[in-house]
Amino acid sequence: MTGSTPPRFDVIVVGGGPGGSTAATLMAKAGHRVLLLEKERFPRFQIGESLLPSTVHGVCRLLGVTDALAEQQFPIKRGGTFRWGSNTEPWTFTFALSRRLAGPTSTAYQVDRARFDDILLKNARKHGVEVREGHEVLALQKADGRVSGVHYRADDGQEEALSAEYVVIASGNTGALHKDIAERVYSPFFQNIALFGYYEGGKRLPSPNSGNILCAAFKDGWFWYIPLSDTLTSVGAVVSSDRFPTVQLGREAAMREFIEACPLIADYLADATRVTEGMHGELRVRKDYSYHSTAFWGQGAVLVGDAACFVDPVFSTGVHLATYSGVLAARSVNTRLRGELTDEECFNEYEARYRREFNVYYQFLQTMYDLNRDESSYFWEARKLLDADVPNDEAFAELVAGVSGPDTEIFNMAVVRGFRTAFAQATSPESLDEGDIALQGSGTRLLGSVLQEATDLQMRATTTDAPTYLPAPKPLFEKGLAPSPDGLHWIRPTTNQNA
Repeated sequence: MTGSTPPRFDVIVVGGGPGGSTAATLMAKAGHRVLLLEKERFPRFQIGESLLPSTVHGVCRLLGVTDALAEQQFPIKRGGTFRWGSNTEPWTFTFALSRRLAGPTSTAYQVDRARFDDILLKNARKHGVEVREGHEVLALQKADGRVSGVHYRADDGQEEALSAEYVVIASGNTGALHKDIAERVYSPFFQNIALFGYYEGGKRLPSPNSGNILCAAFKDGWFWYIPLSDTLTSVGAVVSSDRFPTVQLGREAAMREFIEACPLIADYLADATRVTEGMHGELRVRKDYSYHSTAFWGQGAVLVGDAACFVDPVFSTGVHLATYSGVLAARSVNTRLRGELTDEECFNEYEARYRREFNVYYQFLQTMYDLNRDESSYFWEARKLLDADVPNDEAFAELVAGVSGPDTEIFNMAVVRGFRTAFAQATSPESLDEGDIALQGSGTRLLGSVLQEATDLQMRATTTDAPTYLPAPKPLFEKGLAPSPDGLHWIRPTTNQNA
C-alpha cells in the first residue's frame, strides 16, 4: 500500500467492457471525475459478437462511436435465420419487419469483440475517463456499512486503495465483487453449457442475409453461427449441462460430435478449418451463465451488465443488456452526485428498469426453448408478451432487436428520415409529410425501449430547440422517475408530465 493519501474520485468503475465503458463515459460527460480499472489490457478476447439495433443505433450513437464502428466495416446483420422448432426448413426474420426499424435503424453489426470493446474503452478516455489497464480490483473498501472505494493490484505488483463516492461494478460474469452486494441466483430453467470456437472458410447465408446470425437446433441443444468477416466465423454449441462430462473428456471430440449431430451446421463447416492459433485459437467453455442477483445495488455501489444478470445467448442480448444498464447506472450516479433525489429513488429506478428488460427476455426465451412449436407460434408469443398493436412477426422483430418500447412521433421521425434529418425537423413539425404522419400511430405499449429512449436523448442533446418541442419525458413505472432532458440524470416528473 502507498503511504500517501489516495486521491478521491467521484466514481470508480470496475471493468472496461461495454457496460463499464458506457457508464464511465456518460458519467464523465456529466462532469464527474471517473476512474476505470480494467484487469486486462485491451484489445483482449471476449465472446458475444452479435449486436442488436438498439445497441448500435441507440447507445453507441449516444456514446459518439457511430463513425468509429462504421470504419471497422463489421459485417452487417439484417436479422437472423433459424432452423428451429417444428419447422424442418430454416426461416428468417429481418429487423426491417418492424415499421419502427425500417430504414437506417434496421441493421446491426456482427463484431469482433476485441475491436468493439477497444473502441468503447478508447472513447471513454476521449471523454475524460482516467483508464488504467492491467489493474485488478481485489476487494471493495467499506466505511460505516457503505462501499467507499476499492483495493487494487496493478500488473507490476503495486497495490493501492482508492476512495470514491460510488463504485460501479462491471466486472463481468466471473468477478467476485458482486458477492459483497447480493447473492447470485442461477436459473433452474437455463441449465446449459456453451462450447465454442472459431472457423475459417465456412459457408455464408445467401445475400443479402450473409451477415445474419444462424441458429440451428439439434437433438442435444442448438448452435450459433456468427460471421465475423468474409472468412472467419464464431461457432458455438449450447447443450444441456448433463452433456458436460462429454465436454470434459475432450473439447475437440465433443465439438466434432455436436457438429455431426446438426446437419445444417455440418454442411456450413464442411470446407472450413478450426482456428488453432492466436486470440481465436482455443475451444472455450462457458457454464452456469444464466443467473440474476438478488439485488442490483447496495449502499455506495451498483452492479452493471453481467455482474448483475445474464439470460441466454439465443438472441444475443448480452451487450444490449450491459450497455443499457450502463446508461441507467450513469443516470443514477449522476443524479446523486448532483445532490438530487435519494439513493433509494435513483437506484430503485435503475434496478426496476434493468430487471424489467431482463425479465422480458427471460420469459420469451423460455418459449423459444419449446421446440415443438413453429415460428408462427413464437411470433404470437412475442406479440402477447409485448401487448403489441402490430402483426405477430413485427412484434417478434422488435423484441429480438431490443426495441420493445413505446412509439412516439419523434422516434418514428428518426426511423423514416434518418437521425440527422430528424434532428433538423424536430424544430419544424409542419414539414412532416403524409408518410411520416402515417407511421406515428404504430408501435407497442410495453414501456421502456432503450432505442426509443436513446433516440430521444440524441435529439434533445443535438437540437438546441428540441426540448421545447419534444414531449416531456415520462416515467416507466407509476410514481417512478423519468430521464432528464439531457438524458444523463433522473428527474421526478411533475403532474403535467404524467398526464
